[in-house]
Amino acid sequence: MARYLEEQLLADYSIAEQVARRVPRQAKFLQRLETRPRMSEFHVRSTIISRYAFTTVSCTMVNSGSEAREAVFEMQIPAAAFISNFTMSIGNKTYYGEVAGKEKKNSTDDKERHKKPPSPTEGRENGYETFKASVFIPRKMQARFILHYEELLQRRLGKYEYTVSIRPQQLVGRLRVEVNILENSGIVSLEVPPLRNSKQKGNGKVEGDVSPPPSTVIGHTKTLAKVTFNPSVVEQTKIARNGILGDFIIRYDVSRELSVGDVQILNGYFVHYFAPTDLPPLPKNVVFVLDSSASMVGTKLKQTKEALFTILQDLRPEDHFNIIGFSNRIKVWQQDRLVPVTPNNIRDAKKYIHNMSPTGGTNINGALQTGAKLLNDYIAQNDIDARSVSLIIFLTDGRPTVGETQSSKILSNTKDAIRDKFCLFTIGIGNDVDHKLLERMALENCGMTRLFQEDEDAASHLKGFYDEIGTPLLSDIRVDYPEDDVEQVTQNFFPNYFNGSEIIIAGKLINRTSDKLHVEVTASNSKKYILLKTDVAIDLLSRNDIRGVPGLEDGKGDNNYIERAWSYLTIKELLNSRLKSDDAQEKDKLMEKAKSMALAYNFVTPFTVLKMKEAGLHSEPSQEEFISPSTDGIGEKVQSLQGHKAPSGIRRGQDKQRIKISKTSADGDPHFVIDFPSSKFSVCFNIDGEPGDILRLVSDHKESGVTVNGQLIGAPAPPNGHKKHRTYFSTITILSNKPERSYLEITPKRVILDDGERLVLSCGRSAVVRSRSLEVSISAYSNITVTIRDSISFVILIHHYKKPAPYQRNHLGFYISNSKGLSSDSHGLLGQFLNHEVKLLQESLNTSRWEVGQNQTEALKANPTNTLKVKGRLVPVVWKQRRIYNGQQEVDCWFAKNNADKLIDGSYRDYLASHPFDTGTSSGTIHSL
Repeated sequence: MARYLEEQLLADYSIAEQVARRVPRQAKFLQRLETRPRMSEFHVRSTIISRYAFTTVSCTMVNSGSEAREAVFEMQIPAAAFISNFTMSIGNKTYYGEVAGKEKKNSTDDKERHKKPPSPTEGRENGYETFKASVFIPRKMQARFILHYEELLQRRLGKYEYTVSIRPQQLVGRLRVEVNILENSGIVSLEVPPLRNSKQKGNGKVEGDVSPPPSTVIGHTKTLAKVTFNPSVVEQTKIARNGILGDFIIRYDVSRELSVGDVQILNGYFVHYFAPTDLPPLPKNVVFVLDSSASMVGTKLKQTKEALFTILQDLRPEDHFNIIGFSNRIKVWQQDRLVPVTPNNIRDAKKYIHNMSPTGGTNINGALQTGAKLLNDYIAQNDIDARSVSLIIFLTDGRPTVGETQSSKILSNTKDAIRDKFCLFTIGIGNDVDHKLLERMALENCGMTRLFQEDEDAASHLKGFYDEIGTPLLSDIRVDYPEDDVEQVTQNFFPNYFNGSEIIIAGKLINRTSDKLHVEVTASNSKKYILLKTDVAIDLLSRNDIRGVPGLEDGKGDNNYIERAWSYLTIKELLNSRLKSDDAQEKDKLMEKAKSMALAYNFVTPFTVLKMKEAGLHSEPSQEEFISPSTDGIGEKVQSLQGHKAPSGIRRGQDKQRIKISKTSADGDPHFVIDFPSSKFSVCFNIDGEPGDILRLVSDHKESGVTVNGQLIGAPAPPNGHKKHRTYFSTITILSNKPERSYLEITPKRVILDDGERLVLSCGRSAVVRSRSLEVSISAYSNITVTIRDSISFVILIHHYKKPAPYQRNHLGFYISNSKGLSSDSHGLLGQFLNHEVKLLQESLNTSRWEVGQNQTEALKANPTNTLKVKGRLVPVVWKQRRIYNGQQEVDCWFAKNNADKLIDGSYRDYLASHPFDTGTSSGTIHSL
């Protein structure tokens, strides 16, 4: 860039006259220090909408000297960002950037270029690249530089991190950073840590200090945040006299829950963020492959050992691991096996790492082959958990010097050894590492790579990277949309989802007039299979004008942040696909596709370049234009799936009308219904319990291992009613101890499934979770179906009130759909009738009774003196109609009064459980799960 600008400006004679002078390098450096132009303004302004960040950097330099002086504008930007524009005004001339495609270099140039080692990039964790522009400013004039770049923020360790490099290299009269954030899902955990400067020990940060930099102002509402940093010259001096202040960082997260995620749609494009919470971690099978060659001597090996000590301590009891040290020789800690995590094994592993000493060369190929064989053999020869996650963590500080040293061979050998069975994560330390090799190895084997500088924070960086991948929560994640509704969708299959990260998919809508988009997410979690699904409403008519939102007032043009996020992701994937490809024709095709898209969206990529052109003789100096999304109709088609509001166009009750369940139930206040299909009649009764009572509905713990308890919540009685209060089921607890212990705790808002690993699901999101013996299916806002061993099924209806009356409460209804798996000894208020018949008798005038046949039941409905015979007990009943919510609205039944006196075994108080997890199988007997 600097060379190109210099060539362009040399065409101007007045500028060329100044640059033509040649002075010795040392004299030129001293001269620049003494007379370099003064930076009068350094202004950064950023708008972040739904994780997509638009950043504009404006810098003004003044040459107050008597002759032209060189001005250098230098800015570190995130390596993941794309530059989208650059403008500079020098005196009365304006130059603007135009993105153009790079010309393909010939093979000779390519060979020469590949002979050179990759240049180390500036910044921490290889996360930054330096943009630099050098121009000469005529005397008594000023130059203004305006740089625009865009990036999609990545979630790491549970936070999005937005970073601005503030390194003007001199004190600035007007220095200001302003960041505006809009997240419809809701902003949580917003923090601004102290300035970070990994290149300098004295960065003005007190050890342990976590307060924001001086002059920082933070303000935010639920969905909006504004952060400003505006230090005076005196405050800048206290931080760093040389003008290298460091990185200004903002970290935040958004509200989320286990659902299909946050799907946002705007102007024919969608972006889908998936980052579930409250999931138990998957077990890991991990092999650490560590470089112990001579180049690791000193700080690098010491930092690696410190990090590994901490990492080993963080392994979980269900994990298995091994360690390989390599130089020119390869040493395996535990031959031909992975060992479980026990105190003794962790202690011995620490001893092994402590005794590692740097010596010899670097056999990268041999170390990876050994690690891959070790892990493959362990997977093949052991009955490992099918849902466990296997991975290799590989660390080196150099290039291959022993064994196979050709990068292409190492890549193909590694891919052949791993065979898509597990993932490879690579870490490079220092400036001598072959970053391209590590990056491609990770990309080809579903992993990630990190490059760290050799500094005092290396150990914490290593530990931080492990923390990103150390807690896998889901495996084999697939996100699907109807093929007829979407096109050009980015990557939608992911081998693993790690705690604190985020999966992002974007695409285009084919039918823009559709009113909804169906979304399904399937994944594995430990012993469970999970299916999440929903319909995202596309509201074509509503408009939500937010032009008054701070930071968005200056949005111009037709910028669409969701479309640009889609293009950003698509280009990134094309670049990665090209990096992984070995086919020359395919690489050219991918390059052309990426170049075409980059030109369409004005992105500077490896295949495009920013060319500077003069704006014209009579053009006015450029005004600062912040590239930010258009605010026109920004709420027009943006829907967030967070929260509990049903998408428009989807009837909440539609699933209730479709479900097929039996009449045997406990619902409402609570009203009990027992269906006797063979007798062709139903029996019903009420239980007038107290708020807080826990009723045992089904008790078959000894045989089938199943128990169902329901907890009551109170509400005032309706006016002029005969009851002192109402009660409803607020919680249904289903417990099972066969073949393994598990329980479900269901409320109108959420479902907690715990079979040794806790999983929390929202009742407002459709989902299916399957394990070996249990399936839970949630129909959003409607019902939950629980199936145990394919022979027992319960349906829990969810009753929500939009505007509840004082005597109404959100509550649950419990229905038995399939009881074949329950034993003949099952008990409980409902369970005791599942395998017993009840006979209906008629009382005559001479008080004799006789049994009623099935065809005579209808004739007895009007007779108030009917009797049921239950286990030898005579129960007076009356004919009644009862409303239930299984789609039939009303049920005809014989009603037993007085809390089902004589109908049930004992009294209703014998069915009170002491706590929700009480598994007592009969009155007076309590067994706790």
